[in-house]
Amino acid sequence: MATLLLKSEPREYSFGDLVRDRRAWWEGVTSAPAQKAMREARAGDEAFIYHTGDERRIVGLARIITDPVPDPRLDNPKAVMFEVAPLRPARAPVTLAQIKGDERFKEFALVKQSRLSVMGVPPALDRALRELAGL
Repeated sequence: MATLLLKSEPREYSFGDLVRDRRAWWEGVTSAPAQKAMREARAGDEAFIYHTGDERRIVGLARIITDPVPDPRLDNPKAVMFEVAPLRPARAPVTLAQIKGDERFKEFALVKQSRLSVMGVPPALDRALRELAGL
């Protein structure tokens, strides 16, 4: 099982919206590195939901419930989307400041490629983030 980090502007679509909707398509991602991460995802993988904007923090955990499928909204044959469902909110949301202040995360894509909207989370960092977030 792999873990991703999915960024979302909470005013556009928040973790609370995902809880309310029970499932949603993660779509419209155009960045090539983010799309690469999405193409590697599989049903059953999990994803941290990270609120961007003023919040800048991991707020919950979701499960990817479909394998990637072509994103019909984008004019790119390599573009994919997948469906996600909420698992649980973070007991202690993990802020970007916490992550940047922790030496373990110095090479993490969230720190090094701050504009990337979808990224893989290496296993050691996955465990550390789950611990910090109470997940």
